[in-house]
Amino acid sequence: MTSAQQSRESTQLLHLVFGGELKNLGGTEFRDPKSIDVVGVYPNYAAAHTAWRAKAQMTVDNAMTRYFIVHLHRFMEPS
Repeated sequence: MTSAQQSRESTQLLHLVFGGELKNLGGTEFRDPKSIDVVGVYPNYAAAHTAWRAKAQMTVDNAMTRYFIVHLHRFMEPS
C-alpha cells in the first residue's frame, strides 16, 4: 500500500446523522429538541448517507419528520 493510500484510509471525515419532527415543513426548527433522534456518527459520507436514507425511508409517512447529515469534520478542521 502506498503512503497516499494509507493517508486516505486513515483520514476520518466524521458525519453526524440526526432528525426528528419539525415545527413546520419549510423550516429546520424541531418541535421538541429533547426528542431528537441521534442516529449516529459515521466515518465517511457514504456510511452516513446509507444511515440517513434508512431513517428517512422509515419515517416517510410523517411529512413533518426530517433527518439531516452534518459534516462534523468541517467543524473540527474548518480550513
